[in-house]
Amino acid sequence: MKKLVMLSVAAAFALQGGLALAAGTPDTGPGCGLGKVMWQNYPNAKTKGSQILMATTNGSFGSQTFGMSTGTLGCTDDGRVWAEQKATMFAELNADALAQEMAQGRGEHLASMATLLGVAQPQHTAFFAMAQERYAALSGSGDLSPAAMVQALNEGISANPALAKVALN
Repeated sequence: MKKLVMLSVAAAFALQGGLALAAGTPDTGPGCGLGKVMWQNYPNAKTKGSQILMATTNGSFGSQTFGMSTGTLGCTDDGRVWAEQKATMFAELNADALAQEMAQGRGEHLASMATLLGVAQPQHTAFFAMAQERYAALSGSGDLSPAAMVQALNEGISANPALAKVALN
């Protein structure tokens, strides 16, 4: 019985590996960082050997984390963390206008915030209504800081199934 179970498990792994090869797995490589930049033009850069060199270089110099943090070395800075930072920065620079427009449930600053938070244009009306509701709760609590506004809007997007589906973040 034990041999049968082991044989079944081995067959499942072999089948899964064969299906992955048949489907053609994309080359995701070691991501970005100094290693990717240094070894990207190496002949046969998609082989395991060159990818190990890329990953080892990244690990040896800690460059992958640096690249992701700064958006350099082939890494992009357009991920979710940066999107939230952009929204918070926008809220800090436009706090008064944004608070007023949240209270009204409409406005250019609020539309820009919706876009920064990843809400598609067709869903802006639903976003405006949610923002107006969230503003009432924020003003009741007395915390109208830009960070609190962004947090309330993000929570509102997550809590609203229609908005959560279309949000890009």
